[in-house]
Amino acid sequence: MTEIKHIGVWSLAKISAAISLVVGLIMGVIFVIFGAILTAASPMMGVPMLDSGAFTAGGVFAIIAVTIVYAIIGFIWGAIAAFIYNIAAGWFGGIEIDIE
Repeated sequence: MTEIKHIGVWSLAKISAAISLVVGLIMGVIFVIFGAILTAASPMMGVPMLDSGAFTAGGVFAIIAVTIVYAIIGFIWGAIAAFIYNIAAGWFGGIEIDIE
């Protein structure tokens, strides 16, 4: 058995940010798709239709903003998680893994 005794805080923070960035991009696209569906359905709900140009600009902004926010939160959470892991591993021992 091999034991992970320490995780590099910046290393995990960068990986977590990269993963969160991809998740944020996916979530931004999902938000835009739902927004497009609601915009298209708005006349059926008795709501005036939104300007498609404003929706397009807002959709692009949503994708960019959500992606950036997710990446920042992922970076911060990764750093916090690695820091807490290192403390816990010092007290209780690290995670044991089998490597072949």
